[in-house]
Amino acid sequence: MIALSVNDISLEYGTDVILDKINFSINEGDRLGIVGVNGAGKSTLLKIICGNIAQSGGEVFIGKGKNVAMLEQNAMLFSESSVFEEMLHAFPEQLRLEKRLSELEAEIAHGGEKAIVEFSSLSERFRDIGGYEFRGRIKSMLARFGFPEAMHTACVGNLSGGERTRLSLVRLLLVEPDILILDEPTNHLDTDTLEWLENHLRSYPKTLITVSHDRYFLDVVATKMLEIEHCRAELYTGNYSAFAEKKAAARKALEHQYAEQQKEIARQQAYIEQQRRWNRERNIIAAESREKALARMKKIDAPKAAPKNIRLSFGYSGESGNDVLIADRLAAAYGAKKIFDDISFLVKKNDRVLIVGPNGCGKSTLLKIIGEKLLPTAGELYFGSNVEPAYYDQEIQNLTETNTVLDEMMDSHEGLTYTQVRTALASFLFFAEDMEKTVAVLSGGERARLALCKIILAKVNLLILDEPTNHLDIGSREALEEALLAFDGTIIAVSHDRYFIKKLATRIFDMGGGFTDWKDDFASYQSYKARLREEAAAVISAPKIETDSKIKYKENKKLQAEIRKNERVLEKSEEEINKLDEEKAMLEEEAAGDAATNYVRLSEISARIAEIDERTEELFLAMMEAEEFLASVKE
Repeated sequence: MIALSVNDISLEYGTDVILDKINFSINEGDRLGIVGVNGAGKSTLLKIICGNIAQSGGEVFIGKGKNVAMLEQNAMLFSESSVFEEMLHAFPEQLRLEKRLSELEAEIAHGGEKAIVEFSSLSERFRDIGGYEFRGRIKSMLARFGFPEAMHTACVGNLSGGERTRLSLVRLLLVEPDILILDEPTNHLDTDTLEWLENHLRSYPKTLITVSHDRYFLDVVATKMLEIEHCRAELYTGNYSAFAEKKAAARKALEHQYAEQQKEIARQQAYIEQQRRWNRERNIIAAESREKALARMKKIDAPKAAPKNIRLSFGYSGESGNDVLIADRLAAAYGAKKIFDDISFLVKKNDRVLIVGPNGCGKSTLLKIIGEKLLPTAGELYFGSNVEPAYYDQEIQNLTETNTVLDEMMDSHEGLTYTQVRTALASFLFFAEDMEKTVAVLSGGERARLALCKIILAKVNLLILDEPTNHLDIGSREALEEALLAFDGTIIAVSHDRYFIKKLATRIFDMGGGFTDWKDDFASYQSYKARLREEAAAVISAPKIETDSKIKYKENKKLQAEIRKNERVLEKSEEEINKLDEEKAMLEEEAAGDAATNYVRLSEISARIAEIDERTEELFLAMMEAEEFLASVKE
């Protein structure tokens, strides 16, 4: 059954076309991933579906009775309520019934007999809508997203932006709308929380639509993909990897078909030209015939150029020493709060180290210490010989807000000419008009591209990167990955992008619950972590020795259940036998009367009476077994 249908949706702002006749539909239970370059109109389409902005043309049809809820990108809760109180707002019906049941309990306690009937009815309704579980669900969901019980009384307004964004996601997941729409839901989530969210969404019983640049997330969650490109949309079946493969194959086939048709058109035109040069009557007829054939030919449009992507190639200052970085018992703290301590490691030349771990474990703090933006509270850090580092800050704070894009680059690389700087900016999709923009008006993606552009023009052999894929679309992420794989130096990076980590890492630093230095790739580390989880689960699920009293209690409980079961067998069997006896009597009366000369009907009556006799015998046997069991219990 169709949950959502989008028909000819268009949007224009003046002469700028944002979306042009978007068409697709999804069924109940589908999980749709939407991809496209930054600025393609993905978030705009979501807002049109939700009715937050009006389209220029076309219609959105939502299944009858379906409710839609959306989490916008970087949405934050603004509230003076506590964390737990804010989550309770996701359950208005449960709260209403809970309050009424409490009032009825008080009435019953004071002898109000009329309240008993209403209390019984509302109790069933309360149970059916999860009234006895919703507070537990809230606690469990909050814990999954990094809100332990100690934070449940904290005021929402006092939380950080990232925490309020995560809280918005928690509340929406608790509501469970029929059509759940998520715009970049993986922002601000650590790897463990991401994995839990993926599993939760993979089994989401309703319909999901999500925009994401996280390819790993889309591989796990999506069952269909919608790509927005050149203002149009194309729907594909399967996850992100299947989509990427199908799109590449379709583009290759279209390019081949177009090239072959162009060859055929050129061949036919050459033939026509030759016939006209000969200029005899039969040649003119042949030329005209071919021209008509060409006119009837269904022309294949030339494939549109793929959206422009950044071009990356990191500068290189020459080889460093074999030992690039030595950390000896590093520690960091903010005031009295300890972030980490006693971390030691040695980074060798050409290592590609990816630092992972939950939010708040100190990944970015460690990277700031390595990038010499912070001093450790204890321990020492040493760079090896000939090491030339460059640091990329995920908050992109190393940009001057009042500078133009061009000035920002010229200030950082005074030895380069305008032509060199302009060429570099163009490779990062900053063209003439963009270069005159001030840094203050740039989007997150543009800031990220500018910061990366500054780094590639530097001559370095150690890249220190904090969440370099944040704010980048999928094409830019892939370009960055290829450039880093081609880089001849050493890389130390923090990232939550598992696709990026899997492709790049030759070594993993895990800062979750201590410090683990895994000297192998991400896939092998995931296997190792999975084994640890399985072993922990085996210990938890191991059979426990039960006390005699507990065993006796369980046996008595089982016996009571068997007694009730056999009592029900006696009751239901007797009721069914009485009904069968009445039906048999009616059939025998019909056979002796109206059907006495109707041999077809007599045959049907005879067959049904035989069935009744057989079923009655089965019921009597069941009653005898039940009576024997109940008699043995009484003895």
